[in-house]
Amino acid sequence: MGSGTLEREKGMEALREVVARVWGYSEFRPLQAEAMLASLERRDALVVLATGGGKSLCYQAPALVRDGLTVVLSPLISLMQDQIAGLAESGVQAAMLTSAQELSEKREVFQRLRAGSLKLLFVSPERFVVPGFIEELAQLGLATLVVDEAHCISHWGHDFRPEYRRIGELRTLLPNVPIQAFTATATPQVRSDIVRQLGLREPEVLVGNFDRANLTYRFLPRAEEVEQVLSVIRRHPGEAGIVYCLRRTDVDELAPELARAGIRCLPYHAGLGAATREENQARFLAEEIEVIVATVAFGMGIDRPDVRFVVHAALPKGVEQFAQETGRAGRDGGPSECVMLYSGADYHGWRNLQERSHSDARASGVEIDPQEAERSLARLSEMYGFATSATCRHRFLVQHFGQEWNGGENCGACDVCLGELRAAADAQRVAQMILSCVVRCEQRYGAGHVADVLRGASTERIRAAGHDRLSTFGLLHERHPREIRHWIEQLVGLDHLRVAPGQYPTLSLTRTGVEVMKAQRDVQLYDLPVPPRSRRAAPARVVTTRRGKISFEPDGAGSGRTAVTSDGAEIELTVDATLFERLRNLRRRLARERGVPPYLIFGDRTLQELAALRPTTLDELRGIRGIGQAKLADLGPLFVAEIVSFRG
Repeated sequence: MGSGTLEREKGMEALREVVARVWGYSEFRPLQAEAMLASLERRDALVVLATGGGKSLCYQAPALVRDGLTVVLSPLISLMQDQIAGLAESGVQAAMLTSAQELSEKREVFQRLRAGSLKLLFVSPERFVVPGFIEELAQLGLATLVVDEAHCISHWGHDFRPEYRRIGELRTLLPNVPIQAFTATATPQVRSDIVRQLGLREPEVLVGNFDRANLTYRFLPRAEEVEQVLSVIRRHPGEAGIVYCLRRTDVDELAPELARAGIRCLPYHAGLGAATREENQARFLAEEIEVIVATVAFGMGIDRPDVRFVVHAALPKGVEQFAQETGRAGRDGGPSECVMLYSGADYHGWRNLQERSHSDARASGVEIDPQEAERSLARLSEMYGFATSATCRHRFLVQHFGQEWNGGENCGACDVCLGELRAAADAQRVAQMILSCVVRCEQRYGAGHVADVLRGASTERIRAAGHDRLSTFGLLHERHPREIRHWIEQLVGLDHLRVAPGQYPTLSLTRTGVEVMKAQRDVQLYDLPVPPRSRRAAPARVVTTRRGKISFEPDGAGSGRTAVTSDGAEIELTVDATLFERLRNLRRRLARERGVPPYLIFGDRTLQELAALRPTTLDELRGIRGIGQAKLADLGPLFVAEIVSFRG
């Protein structure tokens, strides 16, 4: 056996020991071991793991095994605070440095660094690029640089931040310091750009499976927004969810409506003021409210693992944003629902906003990259096409991020594959009517006017234009206006109709639209979706414990479960719902006392195992997922006492 193989085995042994001791995990998730080994071997790496794939452990565990300081660049203070608090609960000391800190706070961190008491330091990009800071880190023993949310460095990404561009300066100043980049969402083009911008040398590129099998995707034309959002919330009674809106005014209108309907919710957007935002976010993380209604300003630093639904009340501006935001659901692997409410108005709104933003920038003398303007519009068009199409949602997302789909013909977890979209009767004829009407309106009118002509509406505008005398007038008089608009949007999404940019989004036929109109090309349209009455039942998850393997159904606390012991015998275990809720209440109380989110105490999955196995001694707690040595000593007696009290 070669020395390289021996070193790798020693490295893996050390990693397994520290992960079990500190975090209480006995197994690695896919690609975690490879990412950790690359770090121990001081190799550059790019690691792309979907949200919930365990990225943070990939750099936190090696930092505790090797010598030297690991610096983690992270884009949000809340994200850093959350990670530091979680590490502290597991007995690991970490700190952060940002440009917003008081001088006394910075001095204290530097004192700890010089004393060698810190292995992990989280740094904001703005602080990292301060002149002389990189050299100062080198003197303090910088061994590895981790770039979190690495897609922010790429102009091709969806969240470009100029400060990230300067991170590559480290390669020039400290060429021997390895760099590991991590992100959850990156297309092949973005991955290549990350490697180039950071100057990664022969990096270990690890790309996990982009399919979030525990998420169920549904896309619905927006009609009665409040009722549509409420229907999703009511499918998840007592569970956490996020509702994303396009504008601050939308948040301010929707949140009170939900509150009046009895939903415990709060708003979140940049116009509320820092103190209010922090309080509302803290209450959501502390499980004091169930729903947060927010703009996309909310979420990047949110690690709450038990979010069971994410609703987009409007179209996001790109597929990457959609994947990032829906990825905040089901981080613990439990089944969760992602619902998109879309409208053509969202598409036009985003498009006009982008065009106005670029125009204003040019008028102010700011140089705008014309290619970036084109890319942003292309991303928007792709998102709109995704929303209005009837292709498997899981398949689309996997292929969008450059992977092959291996999930078969039916994913079983989206509106298309669940049969919630019904093929429109006589779709070819309906499409020809719509396209013909656009032509007869001289391709100078928008979707609303075309729909009115087709349904035979007697409006002043139609009469003034003489469109009540068109052959297409009233051809779809028996159909609801929302149905007609739904079909028009599908034709836009299929690229058979084009929407003109600017203030007046008029419709015109594309080449393929002409072919459909002339019956030279087939087309499939779908009726308005049938709202689901219950959520999809996902397959059970199997976890390994010292008592054997427990199969957990995805419905929260659950009921009867079968556990297979190590000798092959089967015993029946029950995840007691009452005990599970008592343990959740204990977790909330401890979290309030310590000033941390409840999930940093224990995750739901740990509480499920406790409610199934019902350990009554500290020794019986060992080996339960999520209970490392620090938590065993600190929290173990409290949870054992609660279980003993429950058992009476």
